[in-house]
Amino acid sequence: MRPDSILTLSCPDRTGIVYRVSGLLFDHGCNILDAQQFGDEESGRFFLRVHFDRDAGLPLDTVHAAMAALAADFGMDWQLHDGRRRPRLLVLVSKQGHCLNDLLFRAHSGQLKVDIAAVASNHADFAALAASYQVPFHHLPVNADTRAAQEQQIIDLVERERIDLVVLARYMQILSPTLCRALAGRAINIHHSFLPSFKGAQPYHQAHARGVKIIGATAHYVTEDLDEGPIIEQDVARVDHAMTPRELVRLGSDTESQVLARAVRRHVEHRILLNGHRTVVFRQRGLCPGWSPAIAHDAPAVAALAWGRSNARHRYVPSALWEWMTTSDPIQNRPLHAGRASRRVRSRHRRPSG
Repeated sequence: MRPDSILTLSCPDRTGIVYRVSGLLFDHGCNILDAQQFGDEESGRFFLRVHFDRDAGLPLDTVHAAMAALAADFGMDWQLHDGRRRPRLLVLVSKQGHCLNDLLFRAHSGQLKVDIAAVASNHADFAALAASYQVPFHHLPVNADTRAAQEQQIIDLVERERIDLVVLARYMQILSPTLCRALAGRAINIHHSFLPSFKGAQPYHQAHARGVKIIGATAHYVTEDLDEGPIIEQDVARVDHAMTPRELVRLGSDTESQVLARAVRRHVEHRILLNGHRTVVFRQRGLCPGWSPAIAHDAPAVAALAWGRSNARHRYVPSALWEWMTTSDPIQNRPLHAGRASRRVRSRHRRPSG
C-alpha cells in the first residue's frame, strides 16, 4: 500500500500555484487523492490542501526538499505531514467531564484517529475515567501562587510526551501569555457560545433566566486574547420556554462535545489553515457539517430520526440534513417512510444538489 501524505500551504495569490505544485508531485511519481483550494479576495492569499500518495521507496524528505525550493519562489507558509502518523493529544480538564468522556470514547473506538497520550487536570475527579481507558492521568493542582510552576509542568508534559495538540476540554483556568505562546497553533478550547453575554458561573442558568431561544458552542484556537482566538467550528441548538436549566445544560453539553470533536478532527486531519484572525477549514468532501458516515449504517438511529423519536433529530443530524431526509420531493415536501429514509441515507452520503 502506497503511503499517503498531506500538503497544506498558503501564499500570496498569483497564477501558476496549482500548476507548479501538481507538477512537482507528478515529477516525483505521486498521485493526488484529493485537493481543495480557496482564494481569498479580501486578504489576497491563496490556500491549498493536497492529499496524495507516493511510492513506498520515495522518502517523504525528498518531496519535502523539493517543496522547500518551490515554496521559496512563491513565499509560501507550508507544512507536509505523514498521513500514517497518529497525532498525540494532551487533554486538559477541570470538573466538567462531558467533553473528555466524548474524546476518550471516540479515540478508543477508532472514530477519531488520535492517541490520547495523557489527561491533566487541576482536580482529581476524572482519574478513574482516564484509567478506564488506560490513559495516564496527571493531577496538577493550581492556585495564584503556584500558577507559573503548574504551567511549566504542562509545558514539560507536552515536550516529554511529544504532544501535537493540547485540547482544553472545559479546562476552567485562564492560561498565561507565556503558556499561550508556547502552545500557539496547537491548542484548542471549547466554550458555550453565550460569550460575552453570559460570563462567569452557570451560564446556562443565566441564559434560561433571560429566556434565550438558541444555545450553542464554539471551538477556537487558544491565543493570549481570552476566548477570541481564530474560530474553527460552531453549532447551535434551539431551546424553548418549557426547558429547565438542567435540560439546557444537557443539550449544551452534547453540543459542546460534538463541536469540540469536529474541531479536533479537522485539526488532526490538517484541514485548517490560518487566515489572519480567521480560519480556512476544508471540510471532507460530500459531507454536510456535523454529518458522520457512521450514521448511514445505523438503521435504528435513522429510523428514529425519520419518526422523530427520543429527540434523536437534535442529537444526531443537523437541520439541513434532517429536512433532506424527511422529504422525498423539495417541491411537494412529502414525508418519507422511515424505511425509505434509511435506504436513502445508506445509499447517499452527499447533500443533494438543487
